[in-house]
Amino acid sequence: MTAPHRRRWVMLALGVNAHAGVTLGLSGLPLVIPDVQRHFGVSLPVAGVIANAPGIGILFALVAWGALADRYGERLVLGLGVGSAALLFAAAAVAERAWAVVALLALAGAAGCAALVGGGRIVLRWFEPPERGVAMGVRQISYTLGIAVAGFTLPPVARAYGISGVMLVCSGVCLLAAVLAAAFLAEPPHAAGGSARTPAGSPYRQPTLWRVHATSALHVVPQIIVGTYGVVCLVEVYGWDGVAAGRLFAAAAVAGAVTRVAAGRWSDLTGLRMAPLRLLTLTTLAALALLVLGTYGRSWLGVVMLALAAVVSVAGNGLAYLAAGELAGPAAAGRVLGTHNTAQNVVALAVAPLAGVLITQAGYWAAFAVGLACTLISIPVIPVRHERATRSP
Repeated sequence: MTAPHRRRWVMLALGVNAHAGVTLGLSGLPLVIPDVQRHFGVSLPVAGVIANAPGIGILFALVAWGALADRYGERLVLGLGVGSAALLFAAAAVAERAWAVVALLALAGAAGCAALVGGGRIVLRWFEPPERGVAMGVRQISYTLGIAVAGFTLPPVARAYGISGVMLVCSGVCLLAAVLAAAFLAEPPHAAGGSARTPAGSPYRQPTLWRVHATSALHVVPQIIVGTYGVVCLVEVYGWDGVAAGRLFAAAAVAGAVTRVAAGRWSDLTGLRMAPLRLLTLTTLAALALLVLGTYGRSWLGVVMLALAAVVSVAGNGLAYLAAGELAGPAAAGRVLGTHNTAQNVVALAVAPLAGVLITQAGYWAAFAVGLACTLISIPVIPVRHERATRSP
């Protein structure tokens, strides 16, 4: 390992910081949905749309950011994208109309999602294959770290300073992350050991890549339902205080960070990505089944399983993301990772309001049951046999 290559962990830390910083605004707003409802005087489904408005912009910008990253590198993409998101969150802080806030948050999502593809490319370009599982697990901490910080900070800020204060906090964190990325990110001294399975031509000639995308898209359904409505479920069904509920989800995010790194290490030891993902999916399936039962009966089991589902439902995200990047190869990694996240965000954008409507009509247990069904459907989609066949001697 050459001396410059030892900087790989510094580069990864900068990517993690950028992604975690932008996560506060892109994914942390559901933690203050009760405050969004009060601020704008809207129903739960509409508040869910406002809180998830960054996903609208993410939907249309991820592939473009991936192509830019493939061409110009992570430094420009992260500095420009996350910096622009900081300005847009600041503008949302002074906007008064709900539609204006939705528009500004959508633009912030389009800008800030640069951190999603940039961080993934850092892992693929700076790390050798035997280290990538752990590195991608650490990179996936970006999201859980951002959610943890959001859980501990955004509900108290919303209570003290309102939604405008929340937007300003998101803006400041993004600005700091953008400055650090623009100042210190660098190109790797040489291409990290590429995948032996790098395809010729379009990576989408491989059916396996489509199955990896489909798996993640199905897994997003329980993730977005639990992540968007978990806090408000604790408040409305179990009578929890909003700040306490936010702290529970923050603690679950910390636990989720540990499981992501452990899953990455597991995949490095086995040399497989999909087999560990399937076992994690089965664990999620069990947690969601008990969550449906507990929430339907309003028992303590629902609270415990809600916290557990918040941990295990996201534990395998890094494995699918890494598998998609390795199947793509270095030249197309940015575009494929952008497509991978786009598929996830298409599903998330549709699920958030539909789950809100289902909750108002039938209850929280029904929404969790939909997540359970999608998790069950995903099990035969995971390309475990193909991966084992391609990796066997």
